[in-house]
Amino acid sequence: MGMPTKADAECVRVVVRCRPLNSKELAEGRCRIMDTDKKTGQVVLRNSKANAGDPPKTFTFDAVFDWESTQKEVYQNTAASIVNSTLEGYNGTIFAYGQTGTGKTHTMEGYSDDPAQQGIIPQSFDHIFRAIEGSADTQYLVRASFLEIYNEEIRDLLSKNPKDKLELKEHKDSGVYVKNLNAFVVKSVPEIRNVLEVGKKNRSVGATLMNQDSSRSHSVFSITIETIQQGPAADGHIRVGKLNLVDLAGSERQSKTGATGDRLKEATKINLSLSALGNVISALVDGKSGHIPYRDSKLTRLLQDSLGGNTKTVMVANVGPADWNYDETLSTLRYANRAKNITNKPRVNEDPKDAMLREFQDEIQRLKAALEEAEAGNAGSALLEGAPTQIEKVIQVPKALDPEEMEQLKQQIAAELQAQVTASAGGKELTPHQLAQVAANAEAKAAAEAARLEAAAKAAQAEAARYERKQKQVQEKLAKAAEQSEQLQHQKQELATRLRAMEGKLLKGEARGGLVEVTRKKEEQLARRE
Repeated sequence: MGMPTKADAECVRVVVRCRPLNSKELAEGRCRIMDTDKKTGQVVLRNSKANAGDPPKTFTFDAVFDWESTQKEVYQNTAASIVNSTLEGYNGTIFAYGQTGTGKTHTMEGYSDDPAQQGIIPQSFDHIFRAIEGSADTQYLVRASFLEIYNEEIRDLLSKNPKDKLELKEHKDSGVYVKNLNAFVVKSVPEIRNVLEVGKKNRSVGATLMNQDSSRSHSVFSITIETIQQGPAADGHIRVGKLNLVDLAGSERQSKTGATGDRLKEATKINLSLSALGNVISALVDGKSGHIPYRDSKLTRLLQDSLGGNTKTVMVANVGPADWNYDETLSTLRYANRAKNITNKPRVNEDPKDAMLREFQDEIQRLKAALEEAEAGNAGSALLEGAPTQIEKVIQVPKALDPEEMEQLKQQIAAELQAQVTASAGGKELTPHQLAQVAANAEAKAAAEAARLEAAAKAAQAEAARYERKQKQVQEKLAKAAEQSEQLQHQKQELATRLRAMEGKLLKGEARGGLVEVTRKKEEQLARRE
């Protein structure tokens, strides 16, 4: 990444926007003391209290917009080129400055529900995603963050605890940053609009005599766009552009706003930070001082790169045309006139160390490899196929003899023995001694048979127990194989889900019907939720 040369240097672009007389000013009969010339970029300011011979104050800017200028006209002539540069990898800052009640928030935000009244911020959303949609062979990662500086405290408007204070840090490569600031990946216009709306609900506003919805804080909505070229001509470089959209709180005079209590404390802090911003601008333009007082406020530290650094910057100075605001309008015009002499040195940010796109790509490749490994050889089915099958075997367990059966067996054996002895004695009647001998032999044989049956029953029971243990082991192995298979399937599904989620964060214009299709689906999802 080459360092910028003198030829690369460019001045901060300054434009002026004048609102119409409001209803209160019209009711009070206030007159307009300001004229603008869009062709020459001139602003002429008359002092209604000055002597007749005193000449008006005349200023020339890069562009001027009067009370008839549309939101689209303002965007096309101030912000569009900055957004295009951000898509190319430059840093860009657009900030609105001016007295309270002059239309800064209208210029930056406008009304989101009316396309004709949308300000620079929502129009930039459409611009960015249209550009992504129309791109070819380029991959994008878009992130958004939203913070405010309230009473010199930095707050994350997208945090669960938006009133918590955050710290400003500085890195030698990436410069000043806010520690622990949330940044959300956004893939469509509805998503980034939702981020804006969530943050707006947490922003500090309050009523004053000059503005019912006066911003009591400076806000910075940042969009980081990382890009990498793909295809045969790709150089492999990641370019990172950051767009800061800044809505400054208005400078105030307590005598006009009627601020008291918390409103007065807020106004004091606002004026101090704007004064610090003026001192930075003066030091940059003067060129005599080697020290630029960026550290005098949180606002100037955050805008350090936007004023004299690596950023393309546009300042929109908002003014009111009424005679009672002459002093404030003159102050704003002088402020803006100094700012147009600030020189920045913007350059394309290539391969910064904090780029997330490379990390996302590496994670996608890792998930793909893990998924392929899990699916190799259909490992889940193999676990079950290699597991043992269920064992079935019928084992007959002999029944033990009860006393009645034992008696019957003895009688049966005795009858058989008696018949055998009688036959061997030639049919003679047996003597008492022979009968006693038969009875004893029958008793012994019956006991032996009972013992055999008992031993056989024990052996069968032991065999049944062995097969039962074996069956239990088989069932445990089958259950383990099934559990492992289920875990593997779950792991594969989880990997696939994570892979889809990671791939979904990266945008590519011509992929799967382009960003038009992605945006259409997101809008359908939001409609269903409503």
